[in-house]
Amino acid sequence: MYEDFRAHDHWTGEELHCQWKGNIVAVATRHADAVDVRFHVNGRSLVIALPLPAWAEFRRHTGNVITDYLAAQIAGHYLKQSIENGYDNGREIYTMTVDQVLSHLDIVMREARSTTNLPILPVMAGSL
Repeated sequence: MYEDFRAHDHWTGEELHCQWKGNIVAVATRHADAVDVRFHVNGRSLVIALPLPAWAEFRRHTGNVITDYLAAQIAGHYLKQSIENGYDNGREIYTMTVDQVLSHLDIVMREARSTTNLPILPVMAGSL
């Protein structure tokens, strides 16, 4: 789905190849209350930050958890939509709001129909 995809930049028409590289709890790396989902976009590193309160909000409303696989799909969907809508491609990090996380989660789950249909993310040693 959104762990390895292509999108066309809204402004330039350039095809961008986006590949998920890993999830990192940002508390340890940049003292942020977020999970950083790292992608390579045409070889350039880019991070989508998902705020940790989204995990608590989702759990409170559904009793379910956002898994690493689901977080990667949420961030990938957000990234694809951002590219196609004319994102600022000079930035290295994009921070989602809790509402954005939950909105993109709903879209991803409608497409997947079940978490069992989410792709298994590859473990790539040394790729971060």
